[in-house]
Amino acid sequence: MTTDKTTTPVVNPEAAEGADTVVDPRLLVREQGLGGYVTEFKRKMRGGDLGSIPVIIGLLIICVVFQSLNSEFLSAKNISDIAVAMVATGMMAVGVIFVLLLGEIDLSVGSVSGVSGAVVAVLSVSHGMNEWLAIVVAIVSGAVIGAVHGFFFARIGAPAFAVTLAGLLFWLGFMLQLLGDTGTINLDSDGVVGNLTTYYFTDVAASYGLAVLAVVAFFLSAFLDSRRREAAGIPARPVTDIVVRTVVLAVFAFAAAFMFNQHRGLPLALVLFLVVLVGTDFLLRRTAYGRKIFALGGSVEASRRAGINVTAIRISVFAIAGTFAAVGGLFWASKIAAVNQGSGTGDLLMNVIAAAVIGGTSLFGGRGRTWNALLGVMVIVSIQYGLALEGIATPIQYMVTGAVLLATVVIDSVSRKTQKTAGRA
Repeated sequence: MTTDKTTTPVVNPEAAEGADTVVDPRLLVREQGLGGYVTEFKRKMRGGDLGSIPVIIGLLIICVVFQSLNSEFLSAKNISDIAVAMVATGMMAVGVIFVLLLGEIDLSVGSVSGVSGAVVAVLSVSHGMNEWLAIVVAIVSGAVIGAVHGFFFARIGAPAFAVTLAGLLFWLGFMLQLLGDTGTINLDSDGVVGNLTTYYFTDVAASYGLAVLAVVAFFLSAFLDSRRREAAGIPARPVTDIVVRTVVLAVFAFAAAFMFNQHRGLPLALVLFLVVLVGTDFLLRRTAYGRKIFALGGSVEASRRAGINVTAIRISVFAIAGTFAAVGGLFWASKIAAVNQGSGTGDLLMNVIAAAVIGGTSLFGGRGRTWNALLGVMVIVSIQYGLALEGIATPIQYMVTGAVLLATVVIDSVSRKTQKTAGRA
């Protein structure tokens, strides 16, 4: 019996030689220690897998530049103001990230946020409805609006761009109709919506307690995940790696807590934002529903053949985007203690999409995390506050933000091409 040892020749040996071998970073760290981090970092750079590195470097540069120009930039008051100001846009960016993961776009979130604020104002102020009930109606309205957009996209087959552009115009008109002839409805600054951006936990234990909770939760989550992976016989992060990551998180968490306590305390808005980020991150990365969203962003046809209900997932994702647009609208209304004809308009839509993309979510679908909303909105709001401290006009702020967004998109595009060249896409 003769054994045929003939092998198929490599069509492109040069490309095969240059291709990156994918090695689990946990194995590198375990086998090489600190050198494993360096090896893995070099591999990612060659393969175009930049992750959140560009935006983190950008944040550091922003802090250094503006702090050198004005010592007030990293003051406790300015950091606290930035933390509160970024929540409304950040909430809306979380919903947009879900849509971007499908490789689609939602242009209606600004108008939907305006409708949300108008619904609360009309029901609670003009008609005397209980404010909590009015808030629930507003959020549910956002979800229904998003689901309607998703229906026209997923079931009818209309492009998401066109559907949500139509939604932008329709819901803007609907908001103006709700507000009536006066065009402005003032909210109770001491009410539920008013307190969203004005309430602070003044006890120093609140800030430090949240920092401790975040650090402990991160360590336990990483440690237990490592143990589960070991039990399943797959590569897991060593304890030293987890400890290093926990220490880095602890430094930033306690530094932030210290700064908040130097001003007015821990902002309620930031706490709610962090809760949303943790919850949505768990939904995307730890549930079957989240995995279906990523799969759909990677390939619609492959997802359909795998048995995923493409229509249902698409409609639900747009409903989520509408929900978070409505929540963001409540925070915007809280910020000015009113709803007016300018609610949801201006540069809001641009900033929401920019926050998602700048934070690291790919415009091409299939790659991103809800934590990208935090990083992206920190960049945008930090630039705005830094330029405002220098007295630089709004047009320049738009130009700078636009340049940062363009740079991010270019990096994303180059990264994808590099990954394809390295055989990792």
